[in-house]
Amino acid sequence: MIGKMLLVFIVAALVSVRSSAQSWTADNGNGTYTNPLFYDEFSDPDIIRVGEDYYLAGTTMHCLPGLIVLHSKDLVNWELASYCMDNFNLGDQFRLVNGKESYGQGIWAPCIRYHDGKFYVFSNINGVGMQVFISDNPKGPWEHRNMGGNIYDLSVLFDDDGRIYAVHKYGSVQLTELKSDLSGIVEGSTREIIPEGNAMGEGHHIYKIDGRYYIISADYSPMGRMQCARSDKIDGPYETVTICQRESFGTPIGHMVHNVGLGHPVPGDGFKFNVGGQGGNRLGCATVHQGGIVDLPNGEWWGISMLDFTSVGRTVALSPVTWKDGWPYFGTEGNLGRVPRTWFKPNTGKTVAPHAPYVRNDDFDGKKLREVWQWNHEPVAGMWKLSGGKLRLNTMPAKDYLWARNTLTQRGIGPVSAATVELDFSHLKDGDIAGLGLLNMPYAWLAVERSAGTFVLKVKDQNGDKISQGVSLSPKSAVYLRVTGDFDKDVAHFSYSTDGRNYTNIGEEVLMPYQLKTFQGTRYSLFAYNRNGRNGGYAEFDNFSIVEPLADRRANLPIGKVVMLTNLGNGNRMMAMRHGIVHGVARGSKDYDSDAVCFRVHDRGNGRVALEAMNGTGFITVVGEGLSADVRLMEKETAGSLFLWQDMLRDQCMLMSMRTHRFVGCEPTTGEPYSADNAGTTPNRKNGTVFKVEIRN
Repeated sequence: MIGKMLLVFIVAALVSVRSSAQSWTADNGNGTYTNPLFYDEFSDPDIIRVGEDYYLAGTTMHCLPGLIVLHSKDLVNWELASYCMDNFNLGDQFRLVNGKESYGQGIWAPCIRYHDGKFYVFSNINGVGMQVFISDNPKGPWEHRNMGGNIYDLSVLFDDDGRIYAVHKYGSVQLTELKSDLSGIVEGSTREIIPEGNAMGEGHHIYKIDGRYYIISADYSPMGRMQCARSDKIDGPYETVTICQRESFGTPIGHMVHNVGLGHPVPGDGFKFNVGGQGGNRLGCATVHQGGIVDLPNGEWWGISMLDFTSVGRTVALSPVTWKDGWPYFGTEGNLGRVPRTWFKPNTGKTVAPHAPYVRNDDFDGKKLREVWQWNHEPVAGMWKLSGGKLRLNTMPAKDYLWARNTLTQRGIGPVSAATVELDFSHLKDGDIAGLGLLNMPYAWLAVERSAGTFVLKVKDQNGDKISQGVSLSPKSAVYLRVTGDFDKDVAHFSYSTDGRNYTNIGEEVLMPYQLKTFQGTRYSLFAYNRNGRNGGYAEFDNFSIVEPLADRRANLPIGKVVMLTNLGNGNRMMAMRHGIVHGVARGSKDYDSDAVCFRVHDRGNGRVALEAMNGTGFITVVGEGLSADVRLMEKETAGSLFLWQDMLRDQCMLMSMRTHRFVGCEPTTGEPYSADNAGTTPNRKNGTVFKVEIRN
């Protein structure tokens, strides 16, 4: 009920924020960035640098165009360079016909490389083999070659002696030599270089750095973590260490479907979904895992990895890399293996204005769709078009929404977003259904259905086979459809309007759990199909827009404000004690002092702040390091008084000490004073390091 009330409130506020809406960008505009880089899905990231340019490749599964490549000058702000492929051309399963599908299959876990003036993207298509796409320009066009072989979760190395190798497989790490012309693999060259049991896992990334071979992999069982192996020889022997683990950014464990996964049939109507609940403190793949590293011209190293973000799916985190004893640890000196949620931007020497990677809104007035759009499986030519400033989708037969062809999708974007589209349904024929959907398993949609000459608007939620009471519509008027999703909480709600201004909620709150069949987060979609087994009429869509009410984070750093900080671990407020100790105190306690629980936030540049107690006891200051990193009150500021504000969204924060690179916190149950020796938070945010921020003035 609380979630539904929140969504209703957000929907009501959308009209007022629509004109000034912006999309999520990690760049805070003050020299810092906040993870995730994108608050929408970008799975299996791999990164390279070419001169002063950076390129990121990611998985697109069954969606088209496929195999995405992004470009950046500063590692924080990205834009689309190209997709490597427009179609699979590999049979019925990629076209959703004859009862075949490729949900969660398709092309995945790419490796991007640059060698001798050419760009290469290697990837795998399940059951088909390793693919390579080659271009002189990352914007394409790309030449495609099918190299075959059972090579997946791969990474490619162009070695100094001219030989080309792929490392691949799950569990044990396999090495296979590739032919110099990339026409296939060298027969008989495959061998095991790291045996199973060494916790290397999957999603390998291989590098040769200063004459040494490094392989970075993701070990997701029993917890998500990043492993690194190194050797002086490509065949080994390799030694391994863990370079990142337990980093969740306080991301909760989301809802998940336990009986829908890879290899399972597409669930039809009547299927009973086994959905696990949200929350908890378990560490699984909701931690930073699977990614690679890249060097800057100035010698800095940075890491890219992915993190499961509830119903958004898998998204991307950027981390400083600290080399220690010859190992590339994610994190900073003093807190190796943990990734800051907010940190200073890489020193690439380039100034880039903050921007999102995609233009999400589309009025369909152009000759092409916006590049953010992807089709669910291969589209059918001639059954859709852009005409008269609208997107026309012709209906084709499908037994339900998940089998509808020419469904156009965008990644769902968090933490909260609302998608709105105008639908002209007047040309639908009997049996046609068209509308705005949430592509997931279970799916949900808000759509107009024509039956016996009448037009009825309704909500369908596959989870529980729920259909809302219908609303009759006149074919002489358009209807505006909206879905608002809270992707951190895995819930959404539909609404509609007949005038484009006043919206009415329809149907019940919809759950958006993650599942391993599509292996993607929940997507917004525009769709049309016929449930009577024939081609029908058509639907026309116009003015698709996305509004993100929480994307503008400029006010989340309360510079100059007086705040109270309530610890989520025990509900106590941070208080400046007269004897110089920073402690927690419960409201109603005899020690409670309204001035002592208030702190003014002073700006010290680049996201750094100093906190001054309003009872006159001084500035919160970290004294000492490690286990003795006490948090005290000092009359005057020192270097220990600087903290990097970690924006946790929704009026929550953490405070990273610039002295220790660790976080201010307390043990929630013992009543100990605060210290700055905490490595980070937990998925439930209740280990004593996360604060609720209340602004007093």
